[in-house]
Amino acid sequence: MTDIFTPLSHQIARISLSHPIGRIRTAGGGTISVRGLQHAAALGDRIAIGAKNQSGGEVIGIGPDSLTVLPDDGLDGLAIGAEIALHGPARIAPDESWIGRVIDPLGQPLDGRPLFSGTELRSLSSAPPPPARRRRLGERLSTGKAAFDTLLPIARGQRIGLFSGSGVGKSSLLGSFARALSADIVVIALIGERGRELREFTESVLGPEGMKRSIVIAATSDRSPLLRRRCALTAITVAEHFRDKGLNVLLLADSITRFAEAHREIALSAGEPPSLRGYPPSLQHAIMALAERAGPGVDGQGDITAVFTVLVAGSDMEEPVADILRGVLDGHVILDRRIAERGRFPAVDLLRSVSRSLPAVASDAENGLISRARALLSAWDRAEMMVQAGLYEKGSDPMVDQAIRLWPGLDSFLAEDSPAGGVQASFARLTHYLQD
Repeated sequence: MTDIFTPLSHQIARISLSHPIGRIRTAGGGTISVRGLQHAAALGDRIAIGAKNQSGGEVIGIGPDSLTVLPDDGLDGLAIGAEIALHGPARIAPDESWIGRVIDPLGQPLDGRPLFSGTELRSLSSAPPPPARRRRLGERLSTGKAAFDTLLPIARGQRIGLFSGSGVGKSSLLGSFARALSADIVVIALIGERGRELREFTESVLGPEGMKRSIVIAATSDRSPLLRRRCALTAITVAEHFRDKGLNVLLLADSITRFAEAHREIALSAGEPPSLRGYPPSLQHAIMALAERAGPGVDGQGDITAVFTVLVAGSDMEEPVADILRGVLDGHVILDRRIAERGRFPAVDLLRSVSRSLPAVASDAENGLISRARALLSAWDRAEMMVQAGLYEKGSDPMVDQAIRLWPGLDSFLAEDSPAGGVQASFARLTHYLQD
């Protein structure tokens, strides 16, 4: 009986009997001006619009005689004098019952079933663990993909970026990680995804195997920038909740590009000037603060292993979002459209991808295999055009001769799932392909 009624009693206890009330003074340009709350509100506070709380919004500016509020659902139907109720800071109360569920950034269910909140309210803007007390990266994790078990290892607590254009297999790779990468629980943020893709991702890409240990937090492309940005913040907050309980969490955020676009819309509405190719100056801090909240915890906590995806148009790795994120993470993986077009998935460009968990997570013998595989792939990359054009003469370069012989096997290896036996079996396969 306690398990049934405890969440309900906590939810009832959090219901406030009264809220400060203001009134709409002006509305236009995507924002509303509210009088009467300027001495009670703080930046980032949530508000409810209308006597029946029909919709919400967020405080994005405070003046001496008014607030600037960005509503969740646009300005249609708003009138001068309409009630605005102040609800205070944005917080959420994660719970173990959320595992296997699909929710929105406000903690409301999207799958049509009742959802209880947990007993502990958490702020969406928590600080990361103290840097001097955080543990180092943990052991290498089994990923289910041979390339990531060997040449691009992911360690417990590592944060990597997955950079790709659209339609290159990013969602399929994320689904594979959600099903197979070693973790106690998976938290997935789908930020600004097309509405029709949510069900496809949960039912087909994740499937029952992936959903049974996952919490999916989604804000589709039609939702307001507030909710799209909050999707990432809610996901990292949920991940922190389970990390603090000692669990090892896998966080998949797709995509940071759409998080950045939502942040830009909010910042411009608040009057922040554009820079960084149209992005506001605050973007760099917003991305870095989000990324720093993932990673190893302190002693007694678990870890958050994170994969952040970035949409890069035309493989432009120097655009602001990609450049900022690449500099703060522990590795980056680049998916190449040319590789996908010839039918190899995951379409990882190994030579442009880096795991900063190396060489620490591999033995000397394993690091030797990784170095040799990279050297052979690099030799093939340098000579590929000459070989295909018939201009390369056998015997000109012994390394290129080896690369020509071994490249088909290595390329095939990069597409393989991990064999039974996990990491060690994957290295055995790599050894086989490197035999000349």
